Amino acid sequence: MEYLDFELPIKELHEQLEKCKLLGKESNVDVRETYSQIKRQLAKVKEEIHKNLTAWQRVQLSRHPSRPYTLDYINAICGDTFLELHGDRTIKDDKAMIGGLGKIGDQSYMFIGHQKGFDIKSRQYRNFGMANPEGYRKALRLMKSAEKFNIPIVSFIDTPGAHPGVEAEERGQGEAIARNIIEIFQLKVPIIVIIIGEGASGGALGIGVGDKVLMLENSWYSVISPENCSTILWRTREHKEQAAEALKLTAKDGKRLGIIDGIIREPLGGAHFDRDEIFSAVEKIITSSYKNIKELSAEELIRIRMEKYNKIGVYQE
Repeated sequence: MEYLDFELPIKELHEQLEKCKLLGKESNVDVRETYSQIKRQLAKVKEEIHKNLTAWQRVQLSRHPSRPYTLDYINAICGDTFLELHGDRTIKDDKAMIGGLGKIGDQSYMFIGHQKGFDIKSRQYRNFGMANPEGYRKALRLMKSAEKFNIPIVSFIDTPGAHPGVEAEERGQGEAIARNIIEIFQLKVPIIVIIIGEGASGGALGIGVGDKVLMLENSWYSVISPENCSTILWRTREHKEQAAEALKLTAKDGKRLGIIDGIIREPLGGAHFDRDEIFSAVEKIITSSYKNIKELSAEELIRIRMEKYNKIGVYQE
């Protein structure tokens, strides 16, 4: 298990716990009382640290290398019913954007999502979760297919942004994202969006329009990353903590400002500490969210979706 800088006290107690356990196995010393004391202290410290996280610390947790990614959720929720679909039918298959059909119980869903890698080779293969225009066009193609067969859509968002390369701009990155936003608003099937990690800028918005938009407790959603915001405003990345606070990018901020509809609570320590728990929570929220909107007609679905987004950013002085 990897630990972040603010989690070092947790790491130290974990190591003490393991040493105590090992001592008990290798000798005749009764370490049960000591083991219990360390375990209680660990639980207390863990709770104290994670109940008072700053915005920047939540950003760090959203990027934890052990955090589950889109395919982890889909495979855990759908099992062997998931069938991945490929290609935008124009350029190629973008590995940073995945999609396909899967089932939760007897209900079929079209799953779309950004996919990151877990080591150097897979991160390069997945382009660090940054989709090219063909990725967004693939996502739209699959969403249109879902609409044709009246299948609800689930989008998992986890990206540091759309790919910023010259070749992506040459192939129409901005147009692809903008077209997705326009087209998704008009889809006649329920759409559930879950931000599982990073939700940065247009890269997130390209598949981020939905009837129910939810965030994991330690995810973030913003027009720009804290580092890039700091670079623009202060010409250095050193003010990233201050930028994270100012951007109001946490799940609590999103709920308070009406940008999202709900927060999915994570296991203490983050989603990576208990994968089974977070997979179960996400499965339940998908099922309950779909149940709440599945009876709406296509016209009602689109009208409510439009009204939802038109309200964002409205305020009175």
